[in-house]
Amino acid sequence: MRPSNRRAYILVIPSLFTTGNLFCGFYAIIHTFASEFEQASYAILLAGIFDILDGRVARFTKSTSKFGVEYDSIADVVSFGVAPAVLVYVWALQPFGRLGWAGAFFFAACAALRLARFNTISEELPKAYFLGLPTPAAAYSIAASFIAFQKLNFEYSPQIMLVISPLLGLLMVSSIRYRSFKDLQFKGAKSFLWLVVIVGMITLIATQPEIGLGILFGYYVLGGAIREVYLFIKNPGDRNKKYLAPQFITTEESENSPRGHS
Repeated sequence: MRPSNRRAYILVIPSLFTTGNLFCGFYAIIHTFASEFEQASYAILLAGIFDILDGRVARFTKSTSKFGVEYDSIADVVSFGVAPAVLVYVWALQPFGRLGWAGAFFFAACAALRLARFNTISEELPKAYFLGLPTPAAAYSIAASFIAFQKLNFEYSPQIMLVISPLLGLLMVSSIRYRSFKDLQFKGAKSFLWLVVIVGMITLIATQPEIGLGILFGYYVLGGAIREVYLFIKNPGDRNKKYLAPQFITTEESENSPRGHS
């Protein structure tokens, strides 16, 4: 194989993972309409894995491109915007009629707005935090909610999801900081603690996904908001300058790589 042909194949590899992401979103929608909500939920979770891999593969093969960025965003709109919105509507919000589909659409619209921001912010910023809740985390929260309610046999009120869905949408387009963990270093005394936590969460998710996923995303979603409130109370005068101003806050849109979580 000539070097030029080999390079062409390498350039396609990241887009194959993006296509896997898109397929999972489409698969989730199809199974949602078939009332197979568990399969749809796991498909959304699998889409997140493909979303992580396409960026990693693009950087590893040095094949990042503008096309890849746009294609990744389109796939993310489907998998982390439309698919979870359809899932939560058919599963929980349909009895509310127009109010239900409006809440689901609001979630999808906020995901699309966040991805649009992803493509328009170009500043080189620190990597410690994301600006607003990442779209995969919001989508995972919807999927994890169904898995938790289903597997743990919780009796839930649809009103819960009517509140949670728009709230997740607002968090996606908010200025609340969420940890990216890109600055996490396994050095010093805390390294062993981090390792124990990570191994423990992986084990819990593998053995009891309904519990592990609920804890993980519940902590992540609520933790960022609680932390922001704490910082606001502690340093009210520095809120805009230090804690919420976009020029000082990392977004996944502004990573050095064109691809990243959104």
